[in-house]
Amino acid sequence: MNITLTLPELPYDKNALNPIITEETFDYHYGKHHNAYVNNLYGLVKDTELFDLSIEEIIQKGHTDGNLALFNNAAQHWNHSFFWNCLSPNGGKAPDGEIGELITRDFGSFEKFKEQFSTTAIKLFGAGWAWLTQDEKGKLEILAMKDAHTPLTQNKQPILTLDVWEHAYYIDYKNARPKFVEGFWEIVNWDFANKNLKK
Repeated sequence: MNITLTLPELPYDKNALNPIITEETFDYHYGKHHNAYVNNLYGLVKDTELFDLSIEEIIQKGHTDGNLALFNNAAQHWNHSFFWNCLSPNGGKAPDGEIGELITRDFGSFEKFKEQFSTTAIKLFGAGWAWLTQDEKGKLEILAMKDAHTPLTQNKQPILTLDVWEHAYYIDYKNARPKFVEGFWEIVNWDFANKNLKK
């Protein structure tokens, strides 16, 4: 996924996922929160040697150097850009293709995976992300990652993610995170997940 220092276009209209994610949520989550990470990051790297690095390289640099402002803004820009693609108005249903086979292989069944992923997303304390990743050997695993953290710093291949920061769901669901997680399964983009698998 080629991510630059600009806010990416959404891969669908802002009202395409209504009522699971409403246009008003996109106005705030995408239009204000994600945009703020992009603007902050641009300000941090402008006129520095970091400007010509990829987002992934900037994330690693911020992580390695313990530069929280750099890491948080770069990682949140990358995470959100990835997240928008994990959703689709044509999504949902059970996974097919290779991702379906690997989920069955590594979790026993899609239902077991869905339950485990949902529990991870619901129980993650505070702000963060639930991730489906692949390790170096190609095995799928579910990771709960706090705040801006991303599998990129752990040498894991990101396959899917769900944003469980409060700003992702509060307008539509107030504090009912489980209801938001339940809705995710109706719009999850399995085609994108298949594309992210290690070849």
